[in-house]
Amino acid sequence: MLSAIKHGNRKVLLSMFLMGLGQLLYGQIAKGIIFLLIQAMGLWFFIGFGAKAIYGFFSLGALVADPSVGLAGDNSVVMLITGIFAFIMLGLYIACYISNVKGAYNTQLREGCGLPPARFITELKDMADGGFHKSALFLPVIGVCVFNILPIVYMILIAFTDYGGDIVPPALVSWTGLSSFARIISLGQFAPTFSKILQWNALWAIMSTAINYMCGLGLALLLNKPCVKGKTFWRAFPVLAYAVPGFITLIGFKFMFSYGGPINQMITEAGGRAVGFLDLDAKWTARLIGLLVNAWIAIPSSMLLATGILSNMDNSLYESATIDGAGAWKRFKSITLPFVLFATMPVLITQFIGNFNNFGIFYFLRGGLYIDGYFLASDTDLLINWLYNLSIDNNYYSIGAAISLIIFAITSAVALAVYMLSPSYRQEEMFK
Repeated sequence: MLSAIKHGNRKVLLSMFLMGLGQLLYGQIAKGIIFLLIQAMGLWFFIGFGAKAIYGFFSLGALVADPSVGLAGDNSVVMLITGIFAFIMLGLYIACYISNVKGAYNTQLREGCGLPPARFITELKDMADGGFHKSALFLPVIGVCVFNILPIVYMILIAFTDYGGDIVPPALVSWTGLSSFARIISLGQFAPTFSKILQWNALWAIMSTAINYMCGLGLALLLNKPCVKGKTFWRAFPVLAYAVPGFITLIGFKFMFSYGGPINQMITEAGGRAVGFLDLDAKWTARLIGLLVNAWIAIPSSMLLATGILSNMDNSLYESATIDGAGAWKRFKSITLPFVLFATMPVLITQFIGNFNNFGIFYFLRGGLYIDGYFLASDTDLLINWLYNLSIDNNYYSIGAAISLIIFAITSAVALAVYMLSPSYRQEEMFK
């Protein structure tokens, strides 16, 4: 683009003012008409809708609704969404504009080399051949922008507004900068709850990931021993638990540990008193049950992963280590664990992020409980559960969006740091 600005001739400069004019002057009629139509539709869009939408994005409305006189007023949330859409369309328009200028400049370069301007049919054939990836991805990219990027950007921007609580349409929403984050991490009704939940969330993610991974690896090592009989059955048994939908398993465990469940029935039949495993005051009991249930669901996948990796181990390494006098623990620590960690570190990081954002475990086991000392949360809720309680159940949308950004920052930083320090990244040549 800079080369076109510096070295472009008159026709290239004219294409900068009117899209397609340079192509028309070079005799590329079809291509020039297409660019002219794009500019005409772009001007029609931005004059009729886009400019107002972009202005509304920054102002978020000024006219307050008054139902008593039938005054609709401005809807700040709709204006935010339409503003984001207008920016996406502006980006697409700019991309077409740059393509127009580059196309005219490329034609100038062809003319300087004594070549005729590329014919439209030739360019279409090139798009179906060498440039097929661009033409094939054009519509999917537009779909991703509208249906994926727009909602994500909308969620991110909500964190910088006062949307939520008493401020919901028809009330006007305003930009508030970092105030939502300040309310979460500074003194206030949100800060103590955020601190306690974050500590438990980090402990939960580390413990659940370690338990699931090490237990899965232990099962795989056990089933890999030649002395174990019926390996097919023992491998299939955990997979059956993994095949059952997770929410059904969670509901089943909730019933098992309820007052009327089979566990309490056995306790009462033995002469004891029913135990409130998931009651309001069952803090660590409920947390341990969550770890148990999560292990029941996740260990089979870790076992299958480790089984496949152990099948590719070089048995000569174990034979050499045994000859050198290394015991079972030494062989595991120096040979098995480094090899398995090298192969599974990306998966392990994914499991950590999944456990950090594991919404279903405590939602199905203990969802809907609010405990004293916590603002709209319980002592087993994770950040993702608290986010749900705040935004979906209690309309604190801006706070929920801010929490989601904090979750993203924490998980991405931990995942990147762990991967950069792992053998999968630093010692790749050693395991080849």
